[in-house]
Amino acid sequence: MARSPFREQLELRAGFLKEMGLDYGMDRPSLLVTPEQGALQRSPSLEAAEPSPEDGDPGAKLGAIREEIGDCRRCRLCEGRTKIVFGVGNPRARLMFVGEGPGADEDRTGEPFVGRAGQLLTDIITKGMGLTRQDVYIANIVKCRPPDNRTPLPDEAATCLPFLEAQIAAIRPEVIVALGATACQHLLGVQVQITKFRGTWSNFRGIPLMPTFHPSYLLRNPVGAKRLVWQDIQAVMARLGMSLPEKP
Repeated sequence: MARSPFREQLELRAGFLKEMGLDYGMDRPSLLVTPEQGALQRSPSLEAAEPSPEDGDPGAKLGAIREEIGDCRRCRLCEGRTKIVFGVGNPRARLMFVGEGPGADEDRTGEPFVGRAGQLLTDIITKGMGLTRQDVYIANIVKCRPPDNRTPLPDEAATCLPFLEAQIAAIRPEVIVALGATACQHLLGVQVQITKFRGTWSNFRGIPLMPTFHPSYLLRNPVGAKRLVWQDIQAVMARLGMSLPEKP
């Protein structure tokens, strides 16, 4: 007898949680949105409501931002890049992920988070949250690969940040997940230790922001860190009014 797509999704979710070091049947925090979190109950879907006419078309706004970037030569990162990595996903996404910068795979393809760390992020989105990459929006602090994947320098990030801010303003997500210390620092304008700061709600210009570990950190520190990231993602799901299905 063929398995239903719903059951297949549940089994994928169970497998993902096992990979994250969790038991699908374990006690877990409630995913109900509480007044203390300052959130409103949402539909489980991440499909945004139809905008009012004055909102404009976020897809067109993103296109205009990309056109403004052009063949960017505004900072030294242009010297070694292959492709500008603008961002990808739903222009009307309720959820946005922001990372540090492109790596080698991203520089080659022009799409963020497609290497090993990107596959882990994709697993979090698809197997963990039950969404697709097309449901969310993914971008980085800088849009060109830093040499040897080093951390972007302050002037490089400062040069690129206005374009990311414009993307956020166009998309108007309900929640931002900042992946790693670099993303947190430049979005919030403060120095942070991600090991102490993660899991604590902050905000970016009125948008709830959840700091968590970058997927590349999980690849280097799989024991324990994956469980913490999943806790952070559960908090994000709660803020968006999403819930986990029952164990298959």
